[in-house]
Amino acid sequence: MDIRVLRYFLTVVREESITRAAEVLHITQPTLSRQLVQLEESLGIRLFHRGTRKITLTNEGMLLRRRAEEILELLNKTEKELAFQEEMVEGCISVGCGELGAVRILPELFRSFSKKYPRVTYDLFTATADQVKERMESGFIDIGLLLEPIDMDKYDYIRLEIREHWGVLMRPDDPLAGKEFVTAKDLARLPVIMARRSHVQNEVSNWFGEYFKDLNILFKSNLPTNGAVMVQEGLGYAMVVRGLVDSLWDKEKICFKPLYPELSATTVLAWKRQQPFSRATEMFIEHIKCFFSMKQEKSKSRGVED
Repeated sequence: MDIRVLRYFLTVVREESITRAAEVLHITQPTLSRQLVQLEESLGIRLFHRGTRKITLTNEGMLLRRRAEEILELLNKTEKELAFQEEMVEGCISVGCGELGAVRILPELFRSFSKKYPRVTYDLFTATADQVKERMESGFIDIGLLLEPIDMDKYDYIRLEIREHWGVLMRPDDPLAGKEFVTAKDLARLPVIMARRSHVQNEVSNWFGEYFKDLNILFKSNLPTNGAVMVQEGLGYAMVVRGLVDSLWDKEKICFKPLYPELSATTVLAWKRQQPFSRATEMFIEHIKCFFSMKQEKSKSRGVED
C-alpha cells in the first residue's frame, strides 16, 4: 500500500470532499478520484458513502482511517528518530595538507558538512606531504590533501579539478621579476631554495634538464613560508607551488613567477584503504564523494547548455 495514497485518503476524510481535498493536495480532482478507486479495488472493499454534499466513511473506511493514522504517525516518528541520530553524529575529523591552493576547497566542505552535523569538529594539520602521509599511516590523520602521484594500493581518493603550478618566489626588485616566466637558464648558478622532499627534488631536477649541472641549491625548506622568509631577505630564489602565496604574502615584498615550460601537478583528497574510521569520518568521506559528484554533474550540465 502506497504511503502517498494513504495521505490522499486521510485528506479526503478530513475535507469530506474530493474536490476540496484535490485543491489541498495540489492535484486534479480526476487524478484523486482515480487513486481512491484503485485503493478500494486493491483492498476489495468500499471505503466511502458518496453523497451529494459530502463524503462519509463506511465501517471498513473508518477502520482504514484508524490504521492509516497509526501508520503515518509511526512513519513520522521514525523519520524524526533517524534525523536525531544524524544530528547526534559527533567527533573530530583530522585533515592534513600542505600550503596548497586546493586548501580553498576545504572551507566549503567543512561548512556544508557542519550544517548537517553541527557537533563535529575538525583538526587541520599543515605539513609536508611526507609528514601528512606518515601521520595517516599512524592513524593520527584521517584525510590528506595531497599532490599526485599517490600510492593507489594504499589510498582511496578523489581527484580534484585543481592543478598546482610550480614557480619561483623572488623579491619584486629582482631583475627576473620583470619577466612573464622563469626558465631553467634564468636560474642557472643562482642560489635556489628547494623543497626538502626527495620526490619534489627529482621533479624539479628533471625540469632543469641540461641546466641541472648548474643548479645551485643554497637551502632546503620543508614549507614554502620558510623559504619565502629567506627570499624576502635576499638570500635566494624559492621554488614552490603557487598555492596560497598570493593570499599569504605582501606583493610589495614577494613576487611569484611561473616556470616555463610549465611544471604542475593535480591534487587529491585521500584516505587509507581498509582503515577503521569513526562514524563522523566515514560520513565525511561519503560527503566528499557526494560533494564532488554533484560538482561534476553541474559541470556536465553547463557543458551541455553551452
